[in-house]
Amino acid sequence: MIKFALIKERKTPPDRRVVFSPEKLQEICQKFPEARFKVESSDIRIFSDEAYRRAGFEVTDDVSDCEVMLGVKEVPLPALIPDKKYFFFSHTIKKQPYNRDLLREILKKNIELYDHEVIVKENGARLIGFGRYAGLVGAYNGFRGIGLKEGLFELPKAENLPDLDAMCTELDKIKIPSIKIVLTGSGKVAHGAKEILDHLGIKQVGVDEYLNKDFKEAVFCLIDVLDYNKRKDGCVKNNKDFYKHPEEYESDFMRFARISDMFIAGHFYGDGAPVFFTAEDAKSPDFKIKYIADISCDIIEPIASTIRPSTIAEPFYGYDARNETEVDFREKDSILVMAVDNLPCELPKDASEGFGEMFMENVIPAFFNDDVNGVLKRAKMTSEGKLTGRFIYLEDYVIGEAIRQED
Repeated sequence: MIKFALIKERKTPPDRRVVFSPEKLQEICQKFPEARFKVESSDIRIFSDEAYRRAGFEVTDDVSDCEVMLGVKEVPLPALIPDKKYFFFSHTIKKQPYNRDLLREILKKNIELYDHEVIVKENGARLIGFGRYAGLVGAYNGFRGIGLKEGLFELPKAENLPDLDAMCTELDKIKIPSIKIVLTGSGKVAHGAKEILDHLGIKQVGVDEYLNKDFKEAVFCLIDVLDYNKRKDGCVKNNKDFYKHPEEYESDFMRFARISDMFIAGHFYGDGAPVFFTAEDAKSPDFKIKYIADISCDIIEPIASTIRPSTIAEPFYGYDARNETEVDFREKDSILVMAVDNLPCELPKDASEGFGEMFMENVIPAFFNDDVNGVLKRAKMTSEGKLTGRFIYLEDYVIGEAIRQED
């Protein structure tokens, strides 16, 4: 028997998501009778304490007798219970300075950390995440921003709607002008954004058609790394070559920026990859993009207009390309920027249900089949107070050398 706990989210601003809904917990217990669950009481979770009680689960303020703690966001240091297994997004694998003390405390308290972000297949592909919901909400927010900036329509905030179906119902009420939209990416984020474009009935066209043809209707083009980057030596290779040698490539994104009205950024930006456009590029009279939904939200470098993250409360700001400054997004010549970095929080019910389905399918079985596929082994970042082999690269980060170098 293994005792799991759904822990309370304590990070500020509050996050209403949870790993499992009450219904999903019931399903897990039917499939895996050896699993036991407790739910830590929470007044912010999208599913109420009473909903879990009705589903037959104990709701309590004390989950310290459980072995495995399941959460979403970072756990505050004082709330970490020693000698437990924890699953949450730690935001430490890229040596994020603001969470160095969190990883230190995890090691100090002999906690086994399993970061959701490194729950992967053997080939490194992620098995779980909220990417689809980031894409869905990010694209929705992008169109909401266009409506507000241009006075065309008013969409409600996604966070004020009960679920994805309600969000799609609101989209059914609007008409998108004849704009050209470029969408980057090939993963769950980009495909979540594409779901919104498809729901709106916006026509998808290929790269050549997009670049060379005028349209009387809204269209979009989904592009991957070799569409917006090119080798410096002019050779044509493949994605694998780009990922292996990004320094040998340069951006070719301006050919899209010259003819696009909207840019939805759903890509993953890797270290050493060319930037999409620079501040100088944005100053060019050839640069036509007016609206940017930056779902990836990498600050400044790959997309020059993303000078800071925005928030769910205030999701939009304007970018004055001439002066490289932030202005009101309603200003006529500004570029509208949407760069919320916690988009799935706006659809907590759907996001939690989707995440729970992936977690049940890909992670829970590993606890009861001796981890036959190595899922837990690959995701274990810490053990017995030390970093595990795959994560030994974080050692300098833990002791502080990486921070000093960055300073």
